[in-house]
Amino acid sequence: MAGKPKLYYFNGRGKMEPIRWLLAAAGVEFEEEFLETREQYEKLLQGGSLLFQQVPMVEIDGMKMVQTRAILSYIAAKYNLYGKDLKERALIDMYVGGTEDLMGFILFFPFLSAEDKEKQRATIIQKATSRYFPVYEKV
Repeated sequence: MAGKPKLYYFNGRGKMEPIRWLLAAAGVEFEEEFLETREQYEKLLQGGSLLFQQVPMVEIDGMKMVQTRAILSYIAAKYNLYGKDLKERALIDMYVGGTEDLMGFILFFPFLSAEDKEKQRATIIQKATSRYFPVYEKV
């Protein structure tokens, strides 16, 4: 193995959080580099590491991977957490897709006005409890 994976993201949760969770579930130690200045981000851009000009980025096994879903799929497969066959992988992909949909309601929450936060909070709670949590509880 080529050392610990290195995670590049802003000092917060966001789209890096499920990557952290999956690495933790796999028992894999990792390093993090928090992008705290514009210069750090620009350096990654200029170096060609950010194919789509965005983070998260994970250095793992000699690769600089971007796109959360691709990173999660790679880590899950590498550590045998991606099902035993095609059917299980398809089910896992469905649950991951649902989680991504739910996260879409949450990701921009910190950037909303106080009034809009109240509306969005109610929407998040309603969608989570009526649409998403019942699916997770069932499986």
